[in-house]
Amino acid sequence: MKNKREIPEQIQNCGVEYAFKRIGGKYKARILWYLHSKTVLRYGELTRTLPDITTKMLTQTLRELEDDKLITRKMYHEVPPKVEYSVSETGRELIPFIEHLHNWGKKQLQSELLANKE
Repeated sequence: MKNKREIPEQIQNCGVEYAFKRIGGKYKARILWYLHSKTVLRYGELTRTLPDITTKMLTQTLRELEDDKLITRKMYHEVPPKVEYSVSETGRELIPFIEHLHNWGKKQLQSELLANKE
């Protein structure tokens, strides 16, 4: 979340809104989930894991997650350049909640599929 010093008052009063400002959107929680599942992923691996994301959006989302200290970026100074991403300690605190959402989503999906078969 950019400009953390300028957090609007309504967000300061609501932890849910603050949390969703940091992990909301189409890709952030998914990136955290996949990084947690695989421990470490490189940029190309993330691109293959999330085929519906553009290069620009992936780069922007990774930067935001890194700015919010939810992921860590480790750069190796070699040719060709190698960069690895992993979930930070702060990001790991979110994993049980994302896991709960994952399980809830699977359950709802299963219910919907069963309802459509009837």
